[in-house]
Amino acid sequence: MPLLSVFQPTDFADLPGWADDDHLPAFEAFRRSAFQALIRPYRTGLLGIGFEAFAPAYADSRETSVPDRKAARAFFERHFTPARVRPEGDIAGLVTGFYEPQVDASPVRTEEYAVPLLSRPANLVDVDDSNRPAGMDPYLAFARETPSGLVEYHDRAAIERGALAGQGLEIAWLAGRVDAFFIHVQGAARLVMTDGTIRRVTYAAKSGQRFTGPGKILAELGEIPPKSVTMQSIRAWFDAKPDRIDEILQQDRSYIFFREAPVDDATLGPVAAAKVPLTPGRSVAVDRLLHTFGMPFWIDAPSLTAFGGHGFRRVMIAQDTGSAITGPARGDLFAGSGDAAGEIAGVVNHPADFYALLPKALVA
Repeated sequence: MPLLSVFQPTDFADLPGWADDDHLPAFEAFRRSAFQALIRPYRTGLLGIGFEAFAPAYADSRETSVPDRKAARAFFERHFTPARVRPEGDIAGLVTGFYEPQVDASPVRTEEYAVPLLSRPANLVDVDDSNRPAGMDPYLAFARETPSGLVEYHDRAAIERGALAGQGLEIAWLAGRVDAFFIHVQGAARLVMTDGTIRRVTYAAKSGQRFTGPGKILAELGEIPPKSVTMQSIRAWFDAKPDRIDEILQQDRSYIFFREAPVDDATLGPVAAAKVPLTPGRSVAVDRLLHTFGMPFWIDAPSLTAFGGHGFRRVMIAQDTGSAITGPARGDLFAGSGDAAGEIAGVVNHPADFYALLPKALVA
């Protein structure tokens, strides 16, 4: 895909609301990626925004003191040129939201806490073209190792019925299947243990099958009008019909496995795909196949007011990805941790214009 067929360079003066943003938290998020890049470079996305083109901006962010929002704005204007991202098929860009749930949990199974979060099983194998058996669905990135070779891994229904029982994979136990499911959807959680300590779990692997959201299922069944599907409306439906939870949730065959992670800074989210902790309101999940992690975006979603009561216009840093995030003008905004962040993330589904901030040397 030719670079300029997707990116159309423009000027900062043409970005709606550019001068009104507080660029400092975005700079701090960008700087975290700059330090991570010293440990392991990010892979260049298929749209061709080369990782190496960020080197001057990364070096400057690591070495330069940026004391306020004015200096942060100057940093972005010094190193980048904005370019409108043309959506596929000229369909409007779209933003949704995600967050880190916080739920009560127990280190052992009890009568109240009976739903486990599982760690990665020993027989789960990463699959790619080098080891994929003939005839296996090319979508599958994980498989199960058996004496006769690799086969599709157990799906959600099989695992919840006990396919992995007795292997000691339980990290913690929750009180409800719906809470556990939404932790699977978000890929991370803070757990408030019964002794009052806080633990964090984050994504480790998945069973590999395609994700099927309950909102889509409930809309197709006529249970919730499509325009009314939010995390809150889905939870309310499950609260009203607890006898149908397994019927709906087990239609999502994908199952997520977790690992424990430290909570080094309670103001930040979990370490995500770009290997840096997510910054609430400043980290965005993008299509990892197309975009390069660490790239700043200006996202203009004037109808989105959940992040502060006014239209959403902010610098965001690409620091995560997700299987549902596909296309050049598609983003998932990280809202933060806990119930308040969940209230924000659960209602975000808005059209948006995306502007990539491209390294000036690359544009030149």
